[in-house]
Parts: sequence; C-alpha cells; structure tokens
Amino acid sequence: MQTIPIENLTYMLVPILIVAYFYYKWLDDSKEIAYATLRMVGQLLVIGYILELLFKNDSVYLGILTVLFMITVSSLIAFRSFKTKNMINYIDIFGAIAIGGTFNLVIVLALVLDLKSLYIPMVMIPLAGMIYANAMNSVAICAERFHHELLNHSYEKARFFAFKAAMIPQVNTLLAVGLVSLPGMMTGQILSGVSPLIAARYQIVVMAMVLGSSGMSTILFLLWQKNRS
Repeated sequence: MQTIPIENLTYMLVPILIVAYFYYKWLDDSKEIAYATLRMVGQLLVIGYILELLFKNDSVYLGILTVLFMITVSSLIAFRSFKTKNMINYIDIFGAIAIGGTFNLVIVLALVLDLKSLYIPMVMIPLAGMIYANAMNSVAICAERFHHELLNHSYEKARFFAFKAAMIPQVNTLLAVGLVSLPGMMTGQILSGVSPLIAARYQIVVMAMVLGSSGMSTILFLLWQKNRS
C-alpha cells in the first residue's frame, strides 16, 4: 500500500470541522471534538512508534504487560459510565473485560489461527486491541443503561434492557457486514493485495471474536452486578 503523505491527512479536517461546528452550536461544547481529534492523532502517532518496537521484540513478558495495559485502560474508560465510582465496580469491569476478552483471544490464537506461539506481536497485539476495545464499549453501554434502569425496575428487567442495549451495535454490525459495509480488517487486507476470499475468512474470525468477547464480558458484568443491586 502507498504511504499517505502528512499533508493529505489534513483534508480529513474538513468533515471534522463541520461536525465540530454543529457540536458547538447544538451542544454548546466547543472543546470536546477538538480535544478528541488531537488526542486521537497524538495517540496513533505515538502507538505507531511503540508498535514498531514491540513487533521487533518477542518477549512473552512484554506481551503480558501489553495485554494488562490494554485491559486496565479499557476498564478505566468503561468505568466512566458509572455514577457511583468505587473499587468494587471497577473490579467488576476489569474482571469482565479481562476474562471475556482473554478467553476469546486465546481461542483465536491457539485454535483458530493455530499459531506455534501464542505471542507473535504483530498478530496478538492488533487482535487483543480489537477484542478489549469492543468489550469495553459493550460493558460501558451496559453499565450506563443497567444503573439507569435499576432506579425504576427490578434487577431482571434492568438486565434485560442493559444487555439488549449493549448488544445492539454488535448484532447490527453482523447483520450489515458484506451488505452495507466492508469492515476495517477486510478492507485493509484487500487494499494490501490479499484475496477477498482469504480476507473474508479472517473477517469472520474477527466478527465472531468481537461478538463473543463483547457478549461474554457484558454477561459477566451483569452476573456480578446482581450481588451489588
């Protein structure tokens, strides 16, 4: 694939500025879009250099630290959905994302891809990132909806609404893939010259692991919250 010149990236500021304008006019917030955009650019540039170093180092211990870092950060971000912030709720989130996400990651690395080593940096790190990020989003949606519904409903009813809300993005993605959109991984592989048939198999793996990790993490979180409600 060709390298995108830095100056060409500035064209993407046009749609961002349009969104930022209406974000300011309608929500009276002039900083969040700018802050999020600058943080995104900075984080991706930094992670690009970090991944260059990680891909050259096959230390299993470094891989474990990388996974723990991903889980910790994703848990902290999901934790923002809680109105009542305490260590017990954070542990529930951390445990749900760690167990649900890692279970699916091990299945993909050990059984589906059948790798000789579970830690091949350029394979494990991108897959772990997708898994924990999606688990984070689902748990965050679930937590926010669950505690809102729990104010007016029983645990079972609140669980119903929260689980359904958390799974809507994942289920919609499964329904739309191939008909409405070509997901990022498949698109990237096709652009790099991989056969669409091969790319489709890898995308099936990705979609399944995302649904599995998101669903399992959400289920674990809701089960543990039963004892808190």
